[in-house]
Amino acid sequence: MATNLVVPLGRGMKNQRINGEIDIIAYDGETLVFVEVKTRTSDEVAAPERAVDLRKQRQIARAARRYRQMMKVSEESYRYDVVAVMPDSSGFKIELLPGYFSDAVFRRSRYFDSFSR
Repeated sequence: MATNLVVPLGRGMKNQRINGEIDIIAYDGETLVFVEVKTRTSDEVAAPERAVDLRKQRQIARAARRYRQMMKVSEESYRYDVVAVMPDSSGFKIELLPGYFSDAVFRRSRYFDSFSR
């Protein structure tokens, strides 16, 4: 298990370093799970998990792909979960959303592939 892991993804157009971060990496049985944790003080505007938009999903997927390559676990099954955290009257409400998104849309993208080399 790892937390707050920063993974190098390469260099940007201005030669700046590009890193990706994964909040939690753990196994659920035989499945490697990449978890994004989102905390909000209120859900009046939107639920915490709504902050994991397409841009954030792509960042997580790129970092996860690089991690899987570095650790030589590319062939293992994996998924992306989100943990939503919000305060409530008894402390905090914590909700696990397993399989919140898939990286299938990014695997077909030339943009995503360019960072997997």
